[in-house]
Amino acid sequence: MDTGYYLSKFQNSLAGLDLDLFRQKSLDLKVGIWLDSVVLKIQNPAWLNQDSSARPFSESIFFSVWVSDEPIRESKIYYNIHALKMRELKGYKIKSRDFAQAFRERFKAHQSNWPNVSVNYGPLTLMEGWVVLDDSIEHQINTLALKFLDIAYIIDDLLNEAKK
Repeated sequence: MDTGYYLSKFQNSLAGLDLDLFRQKSLDLKVGIWLDSVVLKIQNPAWLNQDSSARPFSESIFFSVWVSDEPIRESKIYYNIHALKMRELKGYKIKSRDFAQAFRERFKAHQSNWPNVSVNYGPLTLMEGWVVLDDSIEHQINTLALKFLDIAYIIDDLLNEAKK
């Protein structure tokens, strides 16, 4: 994978988004490299532990769009929502399987808007799908990020219901 090339494409995509739309919903966006993948990560700070011992991508919920060697060979850009170590998320009483099931039930109303999506995963991956990787990669990333804006409220609602 030409990491520099894809990192540039993802950063250009981020620069092309109206970040005020995301800020209105308290969503932070970051582009970087994680586990040999170039990633756009979208997350509300309330969806992760804020202490100094917390590691990136742990005890949290986040939406991501990414590429790595295998997806590039398949001409795909992947996206998903992860819910990691939900029992350890401070301030909430959550069972991962229950959270995943509740998310998927509410997501059904939106599922047809997400290309090649599946919810047939364990509780750590709430949903995952892909789009074809082509010359419009920046547009594809932006489209997926904007789609996430339409469903982020599901996570907020479920977390509000699980507050201690």
